[in-house]
Amino acid sequence: MNKLKSLFQEALLLERSIPGLVSALFILSIVAMNLLANKSINLPFDWLALDCGIIFSWLVFLLMDMVTKHFGPRAATMLSVIALIVNLFMALMLFIGSVIPGLWGESFVEGSENVINYALDHTFRGTWYVLLGSSVAFIVSSIVNNELNWLIGKAAKGQNNFGVFALRSYVSTFIAQFVDNLVFALIVSHNFFGWTMTQCIMCAVTGAVVELICEVIFSPIGYRVAKRWKKREVGKLYIDYIREKGGRVA
Repeated sequence: MNKLKSLFQEALLLERSIPGLVSALFILSIVAMNLLANKSINLPFDWLALDCGIIFSWLVFLLMDMVTKHFGPRAATMLSVIALIVNLFMALMLFIGSVIPGLWGESFVEGSENVINYALDHTFRGTWYVLLGSSVAFIVSSIVNNELNWLIGKAAKGQNNFGVFALRSYVSTFIAQFVDNLVFALIVSHNFFGWTMTQCIMCAVTGAVVELICEVIFSPIGYRVAKRWKKREVGKLYIDYIREKGGRVA
């Protein structure tokens, strides 16, 4: 009980320490990512498959890299767990909204009202296996990303320049995104959408490459923000608290 209480207090301290805009973007991106994962992208190759969740997933991993860089891997993973809990709550709210009797504005197409309304309800309602797959994939890949990012930074022996930040972000993002995409594809796409193993693997690889490209484009912004956090001693109370416990921080 004392351990749970301590963990809860640490989570509250972390939420007060991470800039609110970062937490908001992180959580909103996860909610949007999981909702858009219901839509596949039409591609000209049978062996290649992607879903629209990729639009937001790069931002999720960039924010995790920034938090890991400044607050440590434990903080980034804890933020991921908090975001997942919020996402599950949002999924429940969307489910409730989908079963409330009524019509969506976009369903007013003569002769197709019921079909469109049914489709929209089921899109926002989601399915248990998509929610399960995305939740498992996200937590597993978050741990992989945060720990790998931290280990690479530790191997750099305290060097605090963009080159090290880029190396940490690029390697951890590519590997973790591959894990995320593959776990989701194996749990959901392979079993419920009929994807072949080739499609699952190619989706994981292609998704990781796309995420890496996004990371390369936007990582300079992430580096500057993380550098500013350090200069302004953002979240000092949390960092001092973790240091006192012998935890891993920047």
